Amino acid sequence: MRKLPRDKDNDYSRESASARCETVRAETGAELTHVSSYSFDPAVLPGNIENFSGVAQIPLGFAGPMLVNGEFAQGEFYVPMATTEGTLVASYSRGMRLTREAGGIHTTVIKDSMQRAPVFVFSNARAARDFGDWVTHNFARIKAKAEETTRSGNLIEIEQHASAKMRWLRFNYSCGDAAGQNMVSKATRHACMWMLDQGIPGLEHFSLAANFDTDKKHSFINSLNTRGKRVIAEVTLPADLIKNVMHTTAEKLHQQRQLSNMGAIMCGSVNNGAHFANGITAVFIACGQDVANVAESHAGFVYSELKDNGDYYFAVTIPSLVVGTYGGGTGLPTQKECLDVLGCYGKGKVKKFAEIIAATVLCGELSLASAIVSDQWVSSHDQLGRNRP
Repeated sequence: MRKLPRDKDNDYSRESASARCETVRAETGAELTHVSSYSFDPAVLPGNIENFSGVAQIPLGFAGPMLVNGEFAQGEFYVPMATTEGTLVASYSRGMRLTREAGGIHTTVIKDSMQRAPVFVFSNARAARDFGDWVTHNFARIKAKAEETTRSGNLIEIEQHASAKMRWLRFNYSCGDAAGQNMVSKATRHACMWMLDQGIPGLEHFSLAANFDTDKKHSFINSLNTRGKRVIAEVTLPADLIKNVMHTTAEKLHQQRQLSNMGAIMCGSVNNGAHFANGITAVFIACGQDVANVAESHAGFVYSELKDNGDYYFAVTIPSLVVGTYGGGTGLPTQKECLDVLGCYGKGKVKKFAEIIAATVLCGELSLASAIVSDQWVSSHDQLGRNRP
């Protein structure tokens, strides 16, 4: 096959994209009519993609309105969701109606941190331990070095984890409104280069990353200690409202919750909820997030209580929600429009965005659980989720 053409002077142009599409057409015979149709100027894409050739169009719908009573997200929101799964937007909208009529969802961001975790390998465990003591005593100097590379990154702490003659340092940063993975990589590398220059007794090897930050994969340390935003959404639903909107009862929902808890424990799931990933992925695609971060963001915990008066308390906790409202894909034309719909584009908006996503996840959990309990799950997908003749 021919090499894909590139233009050294201006590779982000309609002409360059068309040349690549034509090469692919000629070599494969595939028609790229829709792939090659787009509305924005390719000049906005440097830093987001290479070999730009066109777009993958995903249907987008708005769910809502959803009422949120958060610290940062306050009021009603139409939530943009990009998906190819029929029934999804309708289901989330139903959960949003239920929680809106209940007075809204309370949201709270508990913690905010992004990590990079280099590993230092020593001649023996004692040398590794002594290095750990040195890191603790020199934290202020390490912090100052790390922060030389960033205006918005702040090194909060360095966790230490030991095994054999190795010591992982888990650098924890707050990153402003960026998701922050590239920011913390640069800052941590800069700090580590300074540390290496000081002379570290017994050091045999160093690596900037060795899987302890668990970037774009689930880990229990992230569920316990947070990666990105740790955010909670909660609501108390009146018993009568559950009957009127969801056609079931608080008692049945609570019973289903206990069964789901047990099922999650038995199969070793990282989430005792139904489908956190559905809502998170749909909003991520619509709003320019790094979709691979769903790998850690989808893990979470559901908790419920049946109140003495018959009302139903329901909460979701997302311990590792990796999101940004500045940088990355957030400034691309359609993604920026979707963030603007939420009032979440730009600086000072990331915690608001995290609260909206958590509230959205809660609505999806309530709606799907209700559909299962009331035996509407299969019928709703038959009605809205079939695109076959």
